[in-house]
Amino acid sequence: MGFFNLSGEQVTKLHDKCMPRRIGIYMEPSVEYIVAVLSVLRCGESFMPLDPSWPEERILSVVFSSRADLIIGCESLVDDGCFHQLDNVHWLASRGYCPVLCISIRQCIQRQSHLCSLVWPCESESSRLFCYLMYTSGSTGKPKGVCGTEAGLLNRFLWMQDLYPMHGQDYLVFKTSISFIDHLQEFLSGILTTSTLVVPPFNVLKENILCMVDFLQIYSVNRLVAVPSLLRAVLLPLQGPHYMGLRSSLKLLVLTGEVLHLSLCESLLKLLPHTAILNLYGSTEVAGDCTYFDCKQLPLILENEIVSSVPIGLPLSNCDVVLIGENAPKYGEIYVRGLCNGVGYFDHLSITPFGPAKLPQTSFINHTSRDPRLQGYFKTGDLARQLQSGDFIFIGREDRTIKFNGQRIALEEIENTLREHPDIVDAAVTCLKKHGEISSIEAYLVPKKMQDSNENFKSSIRSWMVKKLPQALIPSRIFFSESFPTTSSGKVDYNMLDDSSSSRAHGRSYVGEIWDNDDLKFIQKVFSEALMVDNISIHDNFFHSGGNSVSAAYVAYNLGINMKLLYAFPTPLKLQMALERKIGSSHYDSRNEDNVNVDSGVTDEILLPAYSKTGSPHGIKPRRRMFGAVDNSNTEHPTKLLKKDSSLCIIPKDGNLKDNGFWSSHSFNAACSVSRCNKIMYCNGGHNNLCHTISSQQISRERKGSVQELWKVNMESCVDASPLIVCKGSEVYLFVGSHAKKFVCVDARSGFVLWEVRLEGRIESSAAVLDDFSQVVVGCYQGNIYFLHLSDGSICWRFQTGGEVKSQPVVDKLRHLVWCGSYDHNLYGLDYKGYSCSYKLYCGGSIFGAPALDEMREKLFVASTSGILTAFSLKDSSCSKSWIQDLEAPVFGSVLINFNNGNVICCLVDGNVVSLDADGSILWKALCGGPIFAGPCISETLPSQVLVCSRDGSIYSFKLENGDLLWQQALGYPITSSAYIDENLELTSDASHLADRLVCVCTSAGSISVLRINLDAAGGASQPPENDMVQEIARLELGGDIFSSPVMIGGKIFVGCRDDYVYCLEFEADREANWSV
Repeated sequence: MGFFNLSGEQVTKLHDKCMPRRIGIYMEPSVEYIVAVLSVLRCGESFMPLDPSWPEERILSVVFSSRADLIIGCESLVDDGCFHQLDNVHWLASRGYCPVLCISIRQCIQRQSHLCSLVWPCESESSRLFCYLMYTSGSTGKPKGVCGTEAGLLNRFLWMQDLYPMHGQDYLVFKTSISFIDHLQEFLSGILTTSTLVVPPFNVLKENILCMVDFLQIYSVNRLVAVPSLLRAVLLPLQGPHYMGLRSSLKLLVLTGEVLHLSLCESLLKLLPHTAILNLYGSTEVAGDCTYFDCKQLPLILENEIVSSVPIGLPLSNCDVVLIGENAPKYGEIYVRGLCNGVGYFDHLSITPFGPAKLPQTSFINHTSRDPRLQGYFKTGDLARQLQSGDFIFIGREDRTIKFNGQRIALEEIENTLREHPDIVDAAVTCLKKHGEISSIEAYLVPKKMQDSNENFKSSIRSWMVKKLPQALIPSRIFFSESFPTTSSGKVDYNMLDDSSSSRAHGRSYVGEIWDNDDLKFIQKVFSEALMVDNISIHDNFFHSGGNSVSAAYVAYNLGINMKLLYAFPTPLKLQMALERKIGSSHYDSRNEDNVNVDSGVTDEILLPAYSKTGSPHGIKPRRRMFGAVDNSNTEHPTKLLKKDSSLCIIPKDGNLKDNGFWSSHSFNAACSVSRCNKIMYCNGGHNNLCHTISSQQISRERKGSVQELWKVNMESCVDASPLIVCKGSEVYLFVGSHAKKFVCVDARSGFVLWEVRLEGRIESSAAVLDDFSQVVVGCYQGNIYFLHLSDGSICWRFQTGGEVKSQPVVDKLRHLVWCGSYDHNLYGLDYKGYSCSYKLYCGGSIFGAPALDEMREKLFVASTSGILTAFSLKDSSCSKSWIQDLEAPVFGSVLINFNNGNVICCLVDGNVVSLDADGSILWKALCGGPIFAGPCISETLPSQVLVCSRDGSIYSFKLENGDLLWQQALGYPITSSAYIDENLELTSDASHLADRLVCVCTSAGSISVLRINLDAAGGASQPPENDMVQEIARLELGGDIFSSPVMIGGKIFVGCRDDYVYCLEFEADREANWSV
C-alpha cells in the first residue's frame, strides 16, 4: 500500500481550510465511541475525546477552552448489571456551556427506520483544518488542545501497514483510555483493514488490569499496543503455562508512551521469541509516533554501544527528525516535522503553531525526507543522542515535563493547581526516580501556617485535588516546608529537592515499628517492589506512595489477593491485620472475628479467605466482597446477611483452602452463570463455553488423584437441587436451595453464607440468573416461582403456578422472559421486566426438566412425563407449536440442544436416548442398561460426544453424529443425576499426547467419582467400548445419597447431598489416594 501522492494543486488547497466544529465525545472506549468518532468525521467536523474519569472541573475547562459546539454521550450498549454504566452525561447540559446529545445505539438498531435528516451535511464542501482536538498536560498550568489531522493519522497507519501488513483475519484489542492519543490507532487500524476488533469492558480492566491477559488469550489477539509499565505488571502471569496460546498468537507488540528499559525488553524478547516487538516514540503533537525501533536489533546495538534504555530508533516514513543544540548532530533536542505534525494548539477559536517554521541556520540537519510538503518543525523538548547505527536514544527533557505511566505530565500544571489551594502559599513538584525510572510524583508545599495534624491536612489536599486534576497528576507524596531551597538566581532548586527526596526514599528510619511478622514483611517487600522504592513503612498508604491500578495489579498478583482488597486496606499493617483477622497464621476461626478492629474506612465487608501454594510465607490469599444495605421490608420472607455464624460454614481443620490454577488468577471477563449439564450463560446471552481459561495438571496415565473437601454449608435438610454458580469479575457465588425451604447465596471460594431466605415450599429445582445478573430465579414445591435480588435475596416478584415446580428456569433475553415448567402440565413464560405472565403453554404432562431454548433458530423445546416432546416457534407472538413428537416413554431430565446444528437430545425413563433434528425427525436412538432420570451432557471440550448417566450404575458416551457407543464406565451404584465435564482443567502426561479431560459423576449412594477421558483414544475411528478411553482416577464418599447434579470448574466440584449439606470439593492429581472401587 503506497503513501500519499499529492499534486501541487492539492498542496495549495491545504492552506484553504475552514475551522471545524468541535464535537466532544464523553464515553469510555467502546463500540459506541467508535461509532461516534466515525460519525463526526463523516460530517466533516472534528471530534474531541472527553474522558469520563477526568474530574468535572477539568472537563468543564476543556469544554470552555475548546468552545465545543456539541457533546455526545450515550446509553451503554451493554446491559445494566453486567458492566459499568457511565455517569450521567446530563450534568454537562445543566452547566449550559453547550448542547448535549444523548444517543442510544440500541434504540437505533431496534428501530431500523428510514434515515433521519441531519443538522449538518454528511459531506462538507470545504476541507477542515483538523479532524480531532486532544487535550494534554501543559507547562503553563492549563491543558493544551492539540489539533491533529487526517494526514497524520493515515500516515501513521499506512507506515505500519507497509512495515507489518494487517489483514482481515487479524484480531486487535481496543483498550486504551481515550485521553491517550494511542487509542486512535488501536481502533482505526482494525476498522481500515476490516480486522476483528475486540473491545473489553473498560471497567473490568480498570478493576483488574490482569484480566486483560485473559482477553488477549481468549480471542487469540495478534497485535497489542501497550505502555511498558503495563507489560511489566502482567509479565509474571504472562510467563505462566496457561498463556502459551497467547504467546504463540501474538505477532506484533508495540510499546509506546514511556521509556522502555533494557531489562523489560530483554525479558520480552526471551518470552516472545516469535513476536515482533517495536519501541515507538512520539507525542500527541505528532499523531502519536514519529520514530520506531525494532527490538530484535537490540543485541546488535549492545555489542557496539553502551546504552541505559532501548533506543527510540529511526523516523517513520514522511517524518523528519533532527537534533538541535551545541553538540548536534550527535546530541541535542528533538525537532520533528512532516505529515505526522498537527497544525498547532487550539486557543479560543485560534490556532497557535507548535514552533518555528524553520531551524536555526547554524543547526545540523540530517533530513530523512526532502518532501517540500514537510513544513515547520515541532520542538519536542526531549533530548536524545544519535548512535552509530543512526538510531536515536531518548536521554531526558530540557523542561519539567515527564512521561509517567504512559501519560505526558507537565509538573508546572500540578504546581499551579496546588497554588490555587486557599491554604497553600507555594508549591514545588518533582518526581522520584528508581533505577533511572520514574516511580512517583512528589509535592513540596509551603502552607500559610503549619498544621497540628499533617496527615489530615494532606488528606484534605488530596481530596481537593481529585476535583481538579486527573488521577495520574495527583502527587503520591506530600511534604511540608517553611521554604524551598533556591539557586543563585532565586529560583527553586529542584535538584536539591530531588536529592532530599532520594535520600528519604533510601534512608528512612521508622521509629517504634517493632513488628516481627513474616507476612507483614512479605507485604512490605511486595509494596516496595511495586512502587520501586527501597523501604515502605507499615503505615504507608500504597496509593499515597505512588501506587496506581497497574502497580496494584502487580501487588495483587504477587500476594495472591483480590485487587479490591488493596483499595480497602492500603497500608501493609492494615492489609496484614485484615488477613490475619480472618485466617490467622495457619487456619481460620470465625469466633475471633469480633475481637479485631481494622480501621479501614470500609464498613460491612466480608473477607473471603482462601489459600495459595505460593505467595506469602503462609500462603494468604484473601478475598473481599461488599454488599449494599439489605431491604428487609418484606417481612413475610425476611433475608439475612450472614458473616459470623461459624456453624454455617465448616472448613477442614488443616485450613487447607487451596485456590490455585484456574481459580487463583482468573477474573471473569464477562459475568456468567454455570449450572448442571455444562449449561453456561454469559451476560451477552451467548452460548460460548467457559473453556477459554484452562489450567493444567501433569500426571501420567498410570497415576490417580484424590478428591478432598474444602468446605460445606449446612442447609438443614436434603439438598437435591443442583448448585448455580455465578461469576462476576473476580467474585464467584453459589446459589442453592433445600427441602428445608431454605435458599442461600454462598461465596463459592470460601463457603461463607452471604445471605439466606426462607421460601414457602421445599426447593428441588436449580436456580437461574437473569441476563442482567440482577436477580436469581427459583421455583418451589408450593408452585411459586420467585425472583430474588441477587445482592441480598429480597423478593422482587413471585408467580403462582398450578402445581409443584421442579423445573430449572430458562432465561429468554431477547423477549425478556423466563420459561419454567410446572407439575400442572403447563410451561409458563414470565415477563421479568413487566412482572406478568405472558404465556401459558399446555404440554400434555408434568414438566420435571428444564426446557431448551434455541435463540438462533427461534425455537423452544419442552418434554413432559407423558413422553411428549413439543417444539414451539418464537418467530411470532403467538408461540405456536411447530411440531409434537411422542417419544413413547416419560422424560424426567432436561432437554438438550446441540447448537452447532440445532439437533435435540432427550433421555427417556425406559433407558433410550433419542436425537431429533430441528424439524422433529428422529435421527438416531441409543439404549442404556437402565432407566434415565437426568438430562444428557455435551461440551466442546469432548467433541462429538454426549454423556448420559443411568440407574444401572454406568455412564455412557455416544457419538453425537449417529448414536454409536464410544465408551461405558460402571461405577457400581445407581446414578440419578447428570454428569459434568470440567472445561477449565486438563491433565497432561507428555507432549506427544493430547491433554485428557475430566468428568464428574455422582452416584445415588453418595460417591463422587472423577473420570479421566483419553482424547487420543477418543479420536480413533472404531474403538471398542472396552478400550482405555476412560478410567476412574479419584473417588470420595459423602455421608448421604446424592440426587443433585454436580458442577465442576477448574477442579472445584460443587454438589448437594442428602446429608443436609452443600459441598465444595477439590480434585488434585498425582496424590496418594485412599479410595478403592
